[in-house]
Formats: sequence, structure tokens, C-alpha cells
Amino acid sequence: MSETRLVTAAALIIGNEILSGRTHDVNLKFLGVELNKLGIQVREARVVPDDENEIIEAVNQCRKKYSYVFTTGGIGPTHDDITADCIAKAFGQKLIHHPVAEKLLRERIIKMGNEVTEARLRMARTPENAELLINEVSGAPGFKVDNVFVMAGIPRVMQAMFQAAIPFLERGVTMLSHTIGGYVAEGAIAIELESLQNNYKDLDIGSYPFYFGGRPGSNFVLRGPSLGRIDEAAGKLRVIISKLGGDPIDGGVVVPEDKGN
Repeated sequence: MSETRLVTAAALIIGNEILSGRTHDVNLKFLGVELNKLGIQVREARVVPDDENEIIEAVNQCRKKYSYVFTTGGIGPTHDDITADCIAKAFGQKLIHHPVAEKLLRERIIKMGNEVTEARLRMARTPENAELLINEVSGAPGFKVDNVFVMAGIPRVMQAMFQAAIPFLERGVTMLSHTIGGYVAEGAIAIELESLQNNYKDLDIGSYPFYFGGRPGSNFVLRGPSLGRIDEAAGKLRVIISKLGGDPIDGGVVVPEDKGN
């Protein structure tokens, strides 16, 4: 396998509770960090409501465009957990009670002293050609169909399912990064920053402004596959910041979270 192959991914965060603001999503950050460690670049993220047509459309668009798609949410025991149904329809497959998933669920439910109900067994439903993502946290497995990985929305459970997904994933180029901050306004550095980016097209140079301590400033993140190129561009960025009267700070300026005050 080539070490320079570009491997991409999309994340689909499914659930009305995310869109309403009732639940704060943390799964996207986890996926972005962990997939980058594997050399898989998350190129798109969508938050999709519990709507069959929208889920199917998003899955079909993303699975054709990216190497992998990771969905979170909507595989629980209630009526609004429709992700498994939607994945089956997206692939034109029958929805079944996966025999292995059902066995694992029954054993777990009985072990916990609970009643085996049809609602609980909903979590054993998968498309007919799915492969399971076994997890020891909840006992209810996630699953994959082709390049689509379907996982729970509960972060601890999702993370366990993700670990089960790793053996299925092809590695690509790991993106490295370095942050430099300084009390330099974006408007003052914009032209020279664009010139630096044009000279390092193999890197992604992002600017993230802040206002702290009564002064404007910016943190600059340099990302790319080559540490040598990042270091070279970082050296030139330090010079630019210094020329503009700033003090370049490796690691960036730590700014308290904005509470909206």
C-alpha cells in the first residue's frame, strides 16, 4: 500500500437533539483526531435530522465521494432510531435481525437481569450484508456496509465501536500540524500570509483570530504531511509576525473560551 495515498472520510452526525441544541456533539472532534492518526482526512461533516430521506441522501452522496463514511446516532431501541433502516435502503438491502448481534444482545440483557423485549432487540437490526462492530461497552454492536460505518451516538459507546472499525480501514497520509500565535491582527498580516500560502501549496495555513486582553491577535495553524516543510514555513511565519511588531508564540496564544459576554 502506498504511503502517499489520499484517504478521505465524511462524518454524518444524526439526530434532532443535536440540531435543537439539546445535546452537545463531541463525536466529530474524536473522529477528526483519531482518523488523522490513521492518515484519514475528514473532508466533510454534516448534522442530519432523524428524517429518512435526508439520511439516505446524505449517505449516498458521501459514500460515493469519500473513502469512508462514519455515522453516529440513531441505532438505539426507540421509534426514532432509524439509521439502520436508512442504511439498508441506501444500499438496497433487506433489514434483518443479525443473528450474531441478536445473540450478543440476548446474552447481555439476560446477564443484566432485564427482560428481552422487541424494543431492545431493535438494536440487533442491520442490513443483510452488514459486518458487525463489536463493542464491550453496551453489548449492542455497530456495523459496516461497504465503506459506511454505523455507530452509536453515545460517545463512550461510539468510541468502542470505532476501535472495532480500525482493522477495516486503509491508512493514508497522516497530517502533521504546528501552531504559532501572536498579537497581530488578521488585516495586518493577510497579504503576507497569502504569499506564504502560495509558496507552500502543499501545506494548509489557517488563520484563527481572537481578541484577548484588549488586543487583537491571531493563531496560525500550519498543516501538511511533511514536518520539514512545516518547520520551514513556520520559520518564515515567525519572521513575518516579528516584522509586524508581534512576538511569535509557538503553540499559539491560549485564549479563554468565549462565553458570549
